[in-house]
Order: sequence, then structure tokens, then C-alpha cells
Amino acid sequence: MFEKIRVKTTSRVQFVDITSEVVKVIEKSGVKNGLCVVFVPHTTAGVTLNENADPTVRRDIMDTLSVIVPENGRYSHLEGNADAHIKASLVGSSVTLIVEEGHPVFGTWQGIYLCEFDGPRVRTVYVKVLEG
Repeated sequence: MFEKIRVKTTSRVQFVDITSEVVKVIEKSGVKNGLCVVFVPHTTAGVTLNENADPTVRRDIMDTLSVIVPENGRYSHLEGNADAHIKASLVGSSVTLIVEEGHPVFGTWQGIYLCEFDGPRVRTVYVKVLEG
């Protein structure tokens, strides 16, 4: 099973909870036991699995990445989004979930986030569910 999810971001840096959309793809697939790969094919966006109970965690991650990789650093890349490329590399472009009894296995409070670093844009998230 392979699906595309479209995500419209509204600001330059934003974490969008896509957990429910990914869960729907897993359920629709009918796979009872296997893996689910969530992949973002963009060089200025990423995907992460992190806490979804307290929104300040997302803010802390975004703020810390902005300190580590400031928007207006001394970069050679001339498009004005070098920080977004670096942040996307640090966060990563995919996560893999275990599917057990037709549901993704999450830790307490975990959710899946599209991480926008160069928005606003419309992003694509690929979700592949594999039986196994």
C-alpha cells in the first residue's frame, strides 16, 4: 500500500501533526503486521516522531534548531534557505513504524510530525505500508 498525503503549511517553520493521516493509511492498507515508512521528499522539510501531548515540546525543538542553525548564518548557499536544508538534514527525511495487529506501535505520547523549515508551502508525504 502506497499513499501520498498533502500538507499545507502556513509559516516558515512549523511542525504539523500528521499522525491521524498516517494511521488512516495503515488502517486502509489492511496490513496486520509489518512496517510503515513515512518519507518526506523535500530538501527543506523533514519528518520526526516525538511527543504530541504538550505543544511546547514542538516549540522547544524549533527554537533549539534555530539557535543551532540560525536563519541568517554565514552560508554559501545563495537562495536564502540554507538553514532549512541543514535543519532538514538534522531532523531526517523518514521514520519507520512497526505495525502490529493493524495499528502503528507508538510510545507514550508519540506522534508523527512534518517539519517545515522553508514555508509556507504545500508538502507531500509518502506513506508505504509493508506486510511482514
